[in-house]
Amino acid sequence: MNESFVAAARDTVKAAAMRRRSSLALVLSALTLAGCAQRPVAGVDMLTMLAKARAHQTPAQQRAAMVADIRADIRSNDPAADTPALARALAAIGTIPREDFVDARGRAAAYVDLPQDIGHGQTISDPYVVAVMTAALDLPADRSAHVLDIGTGSGYQAAVLATVAARVALVEIVAPLARMAAARLRRMGYATVTVRAGDGFLGWPEQAPFDGIVVAASATAVPQPLVDQLKVGGRIVMPIGPSDTSTQLLRMTKRADGTLDRCPLGPALFVPFTGGRVPPFAARALTDRSIPLCFRAPIVGVL
Repeated sequence: MNESFVAAARDTVKAAAMRRRSSLALVLSALTLAGCAQRPVAGVDMLTMLAKARAHQTPAQQRAAMVADIRADIRSNDPAADTPALARALAAIGTIPREDFVDARGRAAAYVDLPQDIGHGQTISDPYVVAVMTAALDLPADRSAHVLDIGTGSGYQAAVLATVAARVALVEIVAPLARMAAARLRRMGYATVTVRAGDGFLGWPEQAPFDGIVVAASATAVPQPLVDQLKVGGRIVMPIGPSDTSTQLLRMTKRADGTLDRCPLGPALFVPFTGGRVPPFAARALTDRSIPLCFRAPIVGVL
């Protein structure tokens, strides 16, 4: 690993210890300082370094500590974001063994709150972002919702959703990942999750309508099929922006006339939406900052 990367990461971790911030911001800071790629993913060396602080704990203890840190980080960004829906999302994350959803090389660092590479050019999102996206759906507390999960990769987001919803339909465009996610979720007992390999742009019409839709890939606009498959009053949570480095994680609620009421949760970097129907990103463009925030302050991508 590049020494400047390690030094930048270590310095950023040290600074973060003095003031709480989201894990996404921590990664962005480290990689920006090191002059690394657009869509940051923690390498094995960096993950190992960060995992050492909790190496003496059991996976369950590490998971509980991570959940507590996520909640504290979100509250530090805006206490209003600590909603009942967030509590349910974090309770779900607290029961799910993330080590079963990451690459074998990253298992020891499964509870370092960072995204990881899962192969095929895809990533597993950091638990902080998974918690925020799940909470942003504001699903009913009675677990009656039907949710569509686009681009879940290894199936971790789907597992979290399955814990707070009645049914989850999962669409993953990378067929090997879809097959592995289906087998993993079946083996782990998530019987309410249905998996399909296909283009997430099209959603899953046969499973619609949905109470909520989570999309773990960025695009210039929300695919219309997803809007059509969402119930009135339902929410889509998806990173949207003019370029793949200028996206915001948006919470969008469907109005009776079919339009979307939008608010940003903060800046975010995701792998780009793939498929032949997605409008291309601009080479360079600025994020639209005119949309009022969901909360008083951003709760993702906070530096």
